[in-house]
Amino acid sequence: MNDYQRPSGFSLMPEAVKNILIINGLLFLATIVLGNKGIDLTSILGLHYWGGSDFRFFQFITYQFMHGGFAHIFFNMFAVWMFGTAIEQVWGSRRFLTYYLLTGVGAALCHYGLFYFELQPLQALFETYQQSPTVENLETLLHSPLLHTYWSAEVESSIRSFVEEFNVQYSADPEKAMIYSVGYVKDLENLIMNAPLVVGASGCVFGLLLAYGMLFPNNVIYIYFALPIKAKYFVILYGAIELFSGIANVRGDNVAHFAHLGGLITGFLLIQFWRNRNRRKFRY
Repeated sequence: MNDYQRPSGFSLMPEAVKNILIINGLLFLATIVLGNKGIDLTSILGLHYWGGSDFRFFQFITYQFMHGGFAHIFFNMFAVWMFGTAIEQVWGSRRFLTYYLLTGVGAALCHYGLFYFELQPLQALFETYQQSPTVENLETLLHSPLLHTYWSAEVESSIRSFVEEFNVQYSADPEKAMIYSVGYVKDLENLIMNAPLVVGASGCVFGLLLAYGMLFPNNVIYIYFALPIKAKYFVILYGAIELFSGIANVRGDNVAHFAHLGGLITGFLLIQFWRNRNRRKFRY
């Protein structure tokens, strides 16, 4: 296949882009079918935080092919086709696929790396209680604003049930109740660490966007199919928006903004590495 040929149909689409679209589509359908049978494929293949018991190393790759809804997968795959086709024609399938997967891994590491530092103060409270299980330390933990930062319906229900059972046990046997509380606090910590789940190719897409902007800086992109902007400015604009959104850290928007930035940064580092290696290769 001529790497510079512009595809005019699905059969002429570059191999890596075509297979990425197919795999994403098949897994999206499998998620729906298996979900109706009680199998949560998203939880199995989505990326959990590495401190939780549900984390598996293969999730660094598989999460990139899972999506949370039709709009999520449609716009991501549209971007893969739109930007990825031109990039793969220039780079070839092997380099393109390597870049795509590594930007996804970099995006995940950036997202959960920041989550790790955010979680440290709360983990310190968990450790304090496990080392010194007293009623006072238990109240400090359960009423801590840090815990409420990671509040969810599941966490709330779990704590409510625990408090009711703990009060009953404490009235009958305080020592037994404290032993019970230590085990529960470990379970609560694991529940919180398992709660974050990242899915989607957005980190990869931002990596592709960065590559497109560097390879074709003066190509015009139409925002909402109406507003023209050069690719290099489009990348800068999107990067600035994601940085602002990540710093603002508006909880509840359900978007991993720093994962998007991680895809951009990883993509930039990879492109610079390849460019520097090529310069050394042709140096006499």
